[in-house]
Amino acid sequence: MLNGVLVNSAAIILGGCLGAVLRNISEEMKDTVTKGIGLGVVALGIQMAIQTKSFTMVIISLCIGAMIGEFFGIEKGMNRLGLFLEKKFARSNSNFAEGFVTASLIFVIGSMGIVGSIESGVSGNHATLYTKAVMDGFLSIMLTASLGVGVLFSSIPILLYQGAIVLAASVLVRLIPPELMTELMGEISAIGGIMILGIGMNILKISYIRVSNFLPGILIMVLLMCVQYFY
Repeated sequence: MLNGVLVNSAAIILGGCLGAVLRNISEEMKDTVTKGIGLGVVALGIQMAIQTKSFTMVIISLCIGAMIGEFFGIEKGMNRLGLFLEKKFARSNSNFAEGFVTASLIFVIGSMGIVGSIESGVSGNHATLYTKAVMDGFLSIMLTASLGVGVLFSSIPILLYQGAIVLAASVLVRLIPPELMTELMGEISAIGGIMILGIGMNILKISYIRVSNFLPGILIMVLLMCVQYFY
């Protein structure tokens, strides 16, 4: 059940170890690797998005979810949390603290981990978290090369945070009828894929999309599907 989360944490540790050895990484290499990650994320998003059987339902869920997300300022809230943690824990001049906080913010605060963890808990499909593991592994190489070994310890909050979401989703899935769950799995993957596509576009700097504000769309999709199924 926690395979994706464990692989994600292990990838950060492995990447951090490699980054500690490969300290002199050029900016050109960092840029090219990051863009490669972005292209891979875009491809994953498209692959997931086409699983939907109702683009109308997906679009409605995304739009309502976006309105809720913008109203409550989810993206701004996550950014404020990041700044708060950075100020609170990066007071020391220690490079270790800076590396740990910076990496934790990058790896933990984001919609891909949430979407992937829900998918893992609901359907046992770890593809999104495996892809995130590859991304985080390469990013941890770059971060450790710049900020030191504190980056390796960001694997701990990843394990706790994503693991909790997976376990919660796996409990909730038992309360939903199997036929409805089969339909939900495809639609959750589809709406999550569109969000992941947005993340890829952000990484490639094609545009800036406030992806976190779309997260309520997953709940809206679940509610709409439940209403459709029971009524």
